[in-house]
Amino acid sequence: MTELARIGLFADLSGETLGKLADRMDREEVTPGTVLILEGEPGDRFFVLLSGLAGVTQHTLGERQILKAGEFFGEVALAMHVPRTATVTAMTPCVVASCDEATFDELVRPLFADD
Repeated sequence: MTELARIGLFADLSGETLGKLADRMDREEVTPGTVLILEGEPGDRFFVLLSGLAGVTQHTLGERQILKAGEFFGEVALAMHVPRTATVTAMTPCVVASCDEATFDELVRPLFADD
């Protein structure tokens, strides 16, 4: 929960909601070169990068950006019900937290809603 509290996206969540999210997220340590999501695949999880660096690439556009600790990915496929729009690969040892689509819909999707 402490790691998630440092993520800007979750800054406005109540302690209770943050605790619920933390309980439902899986935490995983991955090695450099691990593909976290693959462009074109169905999206079923939302990810937060807790530590490390990950590269984002797209088949037609090549390298797009580098994700740093505190950034998130995987929301486009879940929010829009489309295949993954990019591949995300760990560049360094990384720690990621992820949740399933039901948890995303309940606790995370509202954070993307326009006021």
